[in-house]
Amino acid sequence: MEQVLFINCCIRREQSRTQKLADYMMQCLKELDTYEIKEICLMDEALQYFSDGFFLQRERLLEKQDLQHPRFRYAREFAQADKIVIAAPFWDLSFPALLKVYIENLCVEGITFGYNETGFTGLCWANHMVFLTTRGGFYQDNPMEMGSRYLEAMSHFFGIERYDCIAADGLDAGVRPVEEILQEAKEKIDTLIKTF
Repeated sequence: MEQVLFINCCIRREQSRTQKLADYMMQCLKELDTYEIKEICLMDEALQYFSDGFFLQRERLLEKQDLQHPRFRYAREFAQADKIVIAAPFWDLSFPALLKVYIENLCVEGITFGYNETGFTGLCWANHMVFLTTRGGFYQDNPMEMGSRYLEAMSHFFGIERYDCIAADGLDAGVRPVEEILQEAKEKIDTLIKTF
């Protein structure tokens, strides 16, 4: 069975519209019975951003090449997954800072990326990363949308060949019913899963 790493940053939890999309995709994958799903709920993790002693500890561990240290577990877990699914709402033109802190902890030379004579090279096993998000306004193909663009760049940095974003846009615009927009996003998930 292939392992799907589901990174849950739906900070409103059960009130989150993004969580509805994520729950739908996870249920669809479970029904296929070909994937083992491991969820990391970022709201329940003791994530730390790089400051003072925490940063210096990281530098010392990397200098010693102690890549098995527990603080690198997020990076090892991410690097060994076959598929990645990230769910996070649109937040201040990208996504919640909690997700950025998690990504900061993923970036470990020798685990998720390395260097060679031509520059950096991704070391992750996954061949597909999917970003699920919901947005109150309309940001599809809008240069002010930074979340999906950033995650797509990171997927290439990590060596993940395929990246897809499924976004439910315009949920707070009052133009169409919210459930109708979410249903369209679920239909896009159905299509994506066929080639996941």
